[in-house]
Amino acid sequence: MADTRDDTTGTTVEEERTERYRRRKAAYRSAKRALARLGVHATLRQRLAVLDAAAEVYDLDQPADLYGDGIVEALEKKVAELLGTQAAAFFPTGTMAQQVALRCWAGRTGNRTVALHGLAHPEVHERNAFSEVSGLRPVRLTSEARQPTAAEVRDFEEPFGALMLELPLRDPGYLLPSWEELTEVVAAARERDAVVHFDGARLWETTVHFDRPLAEIAGLADSVYVSFYKSLDGFAGAALAGPETLIAEAKAWRHRYGGQLFQQFPTALSALIGLERELPRLPEYVRHARVVAAALREGFAEAGLPWARVAPEEPATHDFQVWLPYDVDVAAEAAVRAAEATGVILFAGPWDPKGPGTSFTEIHVRAAGLEWTADDVKEAVAEFVARLEDVVAENEKP
Repeated sequence: MADTRDDTTGTTVEEERTERYRRRKAAYRSAKRALARLGVHATLRQRLAVLDAAAEVYDLDQPADLYGDGIVEALEKKVAELLGTQAAAFFPTGTMAQQVALRCWAGRTGNRTVALHGLAHPEVHERNAFSEVSGLRPVRLTSEARQPTAAEVRDFEEPFGALMLELPLRDPGYLLPSWEELTEVVAAARERDAVVHFDGARLWETTVHFDRPLAEIAGLADSVYVSFYKSLDGFAGAALAGPETLIAEAKAWRHRYGGQLFQQFPTALSALIGLERELPRLPEYVRHARVVAAALREGFAEAGLPWARVAPEEPATHDFQVWLPYDVDVAAEAAVRAAEATGVILFAGPWDPKGPGTSFTEIHVRAAGLEWTADDVKEAVAEFVARLEDVVAENEKP
């Protein structure tokens, strides 16, 4: 095997990346300013502090839950009310919830084929669970960086029993269709006698883009999955919402899949707290994400960066991507250096390749980001670009 050690530092690329990861985490935790304070980066003490608000959302003198009763049932009822469905079922993971939903629909339609986007979460991040575990047959309507069109649904060359739409579609940049496009896609599926399931892990924050209440958005689908930790900052967990008969069957399959846990009150409490505290604030986060995105574009232009992209140009949710014409290690090192030097972390997440010499990172705007003005963002961009130039210059030395 070839020696990949750097002649100047004596370390391998992987060792440098591991050390950079440690530095990034340390910089995030010590930063005086960040666009988001996500639970995934918090300490155990900070995560447990979420439950300080538990008494505000549930009677703590009630018995603890047992195999899905009590507080879990209260959470399920709350979700059904918010989404305007007859019932809902709590699941420990969205991966399990969606497999169960589509398995139940396959039994009703007699067709195990699921039409979806090639970049949808089950296709990219779940190790072929649909087919390997649940006997489903996913087929791809498209793999382009956009939502499927009504024509693609209507003209697909083979029958399918269910259409699954990820709203928003995360991997290409948290993309959403227009309301008109969404209703046309749903109608096209209905014309083919297919049921419609929404992978709505982040459906909570789509109301600003669609300019519709949650219940109206969810009402387009036959079933909807939502997550409690991606936007609501819960500990974990998901819910499947839909007709009473579907949810009753889903709970039976939840048991078979190993999802009927002995007690789940910490997770259920954190979900109720998220629904109480974070859900009402999501529209504010989405609107401010658009301010941040515009300031990033302006900041890169003012700093003289030859090419940079914010995708999408106007974020549909409070999450979006930034693309730069630099290798992953160059962008990542510059981001960490800027955070270490200033105590302000603009790019808190990892950088990943987007093509030769191009990398991207995700931007998340939450409560902490509301403190940032457009000028704050542009100042942070200038600090980052200065470090970017330093890293490039160092890499060019013989």
